[in-house]
Amino acid sequence: MIVGAFAGDRLVGAATAAPMTDHAAAFAAPLEARGIDIKGVYYFGESVLLPEWRGHGVGHAFFDRREAKAREMGFAMASFCAVMRPTDHPARPADYSPLDPFWRKRGFAPVEGLTARFGWRDVGAAQDSDHDMQFWVKALA
Repeated sequence: MIVGAFAGDRLVGAATAAPMTDHAAAFAAPLEARGIDIKGVYYFGESVLLPEWRGHGVGHAFFDRREAKAREMGFAMASFCAVMRPTDHPARPADYSPLDPFWRKRGFAPVEGLTARFGWRDVGAAQDSDHDMQFWVKALA
């Protein structure tokens, strides 16, 4: 699913979600290695919002809509991954505010040791590099 946030005709943010079984096997592998049945996992993908629209409840609406869809479809768990970067990472904006408190208020928690490694090209990089990702989960039942 795709959830869009609009200001009039202008798209100011979007969030995605899909059953974990619709993702690449390598993406689901860390969950399966932990004995988690991926058929019961609804994965929250990207979530982006223009800075001037943050702090106005749009992020909550993104989660509300995705969680409602997951429950409607009978999923037992929602999950997402967060990039694991050091606090002094050069790509971190000066005004960065961690989203961990927001995610925890929503009932999500990181699962110790449940991580994945994915490659992509960072802005300004000449080639792809691997990035560590932390899985966060929430029971929906």
